[in-house]
Amino acid sequence: MAMSSFLSFLLGEKKNTASVAKERLQIILAHERSGRSAATPDYLPALQRDLVAVISKYIKINPDDIKVNLERQDNLEVLEVKIELPDAK
Repeated sequence: MAMSSFLSFLLGEKKNTASVAKERLQIILAHERSGRSAATPDYLPALQRDLVAVISKYIKINPDDIKVNLERQDNLEVLEVKIELPDAK
């Protein structure tokens, strides 16, 4: 957490939903990287459910339209999130 984020937290500054979600995702990823030995992380299904819940607040979406995948290549990890949005009517 950056110093400005820490100060904002201490001072009780209200944040927007996107920045809070981003910080939570960073914490989850850092935690998983530090102690993971399994081939498939256990947080991906929960992350997918959370994404469905947040996006559903703004857009009617089918839960099957969100895919979360973690790919590893050497020392690089890529978290891929695919969201299929409905056509505008």
